[in-house]
Amino acid sequence: MDQATRTQTQASRPFEMDVKAIRAKARKDIESGAVTDTYRADRHTVLKLLNEALATEIVCVLRYKRHYFMARGLNAEPVAAEFAEHATQEQDHADRLAERIVQLGGEPDLSPKGLLERSHSEYVEGASLEDMIKENLIAERIAIDSYRQMIDYVGEQDSTTRRLLEEILAVEEEHADDMSDFLARR
Repeated sequence: MDQATRTQTQASRPFEMDVKAIRAKARKDIESGAVTDTYRADRHTVLKLLNEALATEIVCVLRYKRHYFMARGLNAEPVAAEFAEHATQEQDHADRLAERIVQLGGEPDLSPKGLLERSHSEYVEGASLEDMIKENLIAERIAIDSYRQMIDYVGEQDSTTRRLLEEILAVEEEHADDMSDFLARR
């Protein structure tokens, strides 16, 4: 059955909810927290993806922080300020991802051991301000493609995780645009 037929079938029947059954199920598996038996995604895979995204965000925080402190030269001040702002936003992404991992019954992998292997982006220091801008733009482009693929994978199976990833993706696109603007001014 295609999506249009499924939507038409759903629209033609009245909505009914068995509240008693929902209440009984909620009481039955209370130790599962937010994950109910209606969760449709492969939780193990989603947790793996979220931990990879978490590692990526931590690496981005570290790279942006280094670049903030190391930015030198003519017109470095506004670029450094942007690096600092992005570091703060990337940390917020990391925190939100860690919260979601816990909601899904997982554990956020914050271990420094293997951090770069789990991360999709790389940690490149950059020798000049222009190199730093380019490395951050590359990292943002990697994050954008990674988040898009994660969103496609999660799809309709986990709307909460999908929305979180979409919100982070929007900020990553803004970051890429900011870095691109700095390169255009050079």
